[in-house]
Amino acid sequence: MLEAIGFAAGVLGIVAWIPQVKTVWVEKRHDGVSLPTFAVVALALTLWMVYGIMLPSAAIIFSNAAALCMILAVIIGITKLRRNQ
Repeated sequence: MLEAIGFAAGVLGIVAWIPQVKTVWVEKRHDGVSLPTFAVVALALTLWMVYGIMLPSAAIIFSNAAALCMILAVIIGITKLRRNQ
């Protein structure tokens, strides 16, 4: 039951990043997005993933790995957009 709650929270956390990914990749907008903030979030997610590996907790590992992929998609998209300006 505890892992199920963790997976549910993780899925919601991943879904929360979809609008940001859409804004960057589909709408090609990046105004108001701070790359240093996203870098810190990526570092935090990486540390949470390491914590999940050490526990071990599949929910923590999966949730943070998937959220990290979303964050990296935003960072890569913003970097590409800003380079093309």
